[in-house]
Amino acid sequence: MGALLPEGRRLPDEVWRSRHRAVLVLAAAQALVLLPLGLLLGHPLPHVLPLVVLVLAPLAAALPRRWGRAASSAAATTSLFAASAVLVDLTGGLIESHFHFFVMVGVAALYQDWVPFGVGLGIVVLHHGVLGTFLPHSVYDHHDGMSNPWGWTALHAGFILAASCAHLASWRLNEQQSLHDTLTGVANRTQLGEVLERSLADGRGTAVVLLDLDGFKAVNDLRGSAVGDEVLRAVAQRLRGGARAGDRVGRLDGDEFAVVLDGAGGENATRAAARFLALVREPLAVDGQELTVQASGGVADSATLDAAQGAAGGGEQLLRNAELAVQQAKAAGGDRAVTYAEAMGQAATDRALLLEDLAGVVERGELEVHYQATVELDGGATEGFEALLRWRHPRRGLVPPLEFVPLAESSGHIVAIGTWVLRTAVLQAARWSREQGRPVTIGVNLSAVQLAGDEVVDVVAGALRDSGLPARQLTLEITESLLVGDFIGTAARLERLRELGARIAIDDFGTGYSSLSYLRRLPVDIVKIDRSFVGDLSGGGSATTLVASIVELARSLGLDVIAEGVETEQQAGALRALNCGLAQGYLYARPVSAGQVRLPATANPATANPATVR
Repeated sequence: MGALLPEGRRLPDEVWRSRHRAVLVLAAAQALVLLPLGLLLGHPLPHVLPLVVLVLAPLAAALPRRWGRAASSAAATTSLFAASAVLVDLTGGLIESHFHFFVMVGVAALYQDWVPFGVGLGIVVLHHGVLGTFLPHSVYDHHDGMSNPWGWTALHAGFILAASCAHLASWRLNEQQSLHDTLTGVANRTQLGEVLERSLADGRGTAVVLLDLDGFKAVNDLRGSAVGDEVLRAVAQRLRGGARAGDRVGRLDGDEFAVVLDGAGGENATRAAARFLALVREPLAVDGQELTVQASGGVADSATLDAAQGAAGGGEQLLRNAELAVQQAKAAGGDRAVTYAEAMGQAATDRALLLEDLAGVVERGELEVHYQATVELDGGATEGFEALLRWRHPRRGLVPPLEFVPLAESSGHIVAIGTWVLRTAVLQAARWSREQGRPVTIGVNLSAVQLAGDEVVDVVAGALRDSGLPARQLTLEITESLLVGDFIGTAARLERLRELGARIAIDDFGTGYSSLSYLRRLPVDIVKIDRSFVGDLSGGGSATTLVASIVELARSLGLDVIAEGVETEQQAGALRALNCGLAQGYLYARPVSAGQVRLPATANPATANPATVR
């Protein structure tokens, strides 16, 4: 194909085989039609039958997988153009029958290769030139052709050559449009897959570096899709500039890019991934603003493919392996690259099975709510409880929330699960309140998926109404990461929840995107200091300064503060010295089922003993 097809590319095997089968069917159909046509035109069977056999004979060599592409396409094209020559012979050289050649030129263009056109030119020379010279009456029905067969041969050959160039140029334009990402101009997933398959088939060492931008949704939500598109274009150009001459840069989908490293693997691929991450990390100037984006990278090497896979399907497997590595990189905090290992494949299988089991988990009654007390640091009185979700799997036992909650969120199951947790927790808090003769507060976590829809307000209102729990005894907890996406929509929904009478708490404060401006613009009542800061209090230093700043910030805004993960008296003492009022942690109570919770016997919290749960 030379320069007429982009980047030395040829048709994918599956596409080529599909087109080749269609050409074979057409060639066979033509041969079968020539037999009755010749007889209808008055030719004797001994004359027609050999011509039909002449058309059919090349098809035996054109059967798929018998020869290589070039030989198979040449044989099939020979049959096509042989039918044209036979048609001219049967019709006595009618000029109209010559146009069948040009129709076959269009059919031969399906192969997107010069070989079929070369066969066509050869048959034109043999038929119009050689045969026209010695048997002109069987080829031409006009005097000019008979007197100047080679001139007419040159004319037909010129037509075929011009049509060939037009067809291939058209194929090139279509392929460039279908194989490149319209936004960034780099290769799309189809082209990357073909490059991978071809590289693997050639036996060259191949690696893939997959890059998924961290927090790109926030860029789109906060700055608009136009800025997001500019970021994607800029990232694509940086990756293209950092790639070697033989590498291929592409965009798979959304904010996901891939670079196919030709002839590279192992440490070379790892170094390339680090180089690409550094390029992405450099500040961008977009629409007059400076932005910094980061990415999570996954590296997959052809050396990790199963020998049984070979080249067939190996490209898609490499991409899947790289995607698994990206998931590990994101789970580790992002802005890093992880190289695929076999254990990741098994972990992905386990996650897929766990995801299947999540369907209907509420209906099967496998979920449990455990409760952890929140206590006053001065005196240890129980202030309330936080509801914590647990899944008691029939085969796996107790599945950690960090393992199944992200799956539930990504699959949408978290909506039904979250509703069940909310209703169960408020019912339990209402029951405890009646038994104790005093208010018992309950904290329930809301996921990003739940808070993304307006239905959450009706769900909370319904749960409060059905349980009879006063809204002021319910605290709805959200994580800081929820504030980065649709901030305006999130704030509006939180305000509506607060109007119901519920309190709002920010969980894991200090680990995400918090700022004074966020807290001042949100309807928040409680800040929960992340356990990682509390755990570092024993050493003093920066952790103490940070916690003191959070407590002072909350006090200035009129917010309550709860310290999470308190496990030692030393930590509790440090928090009391910093005027932190409330705490959660193993020092006071572990999460347990409702039946294991021990509430103070007295209805007066001020004189109650420290709440302990054994």
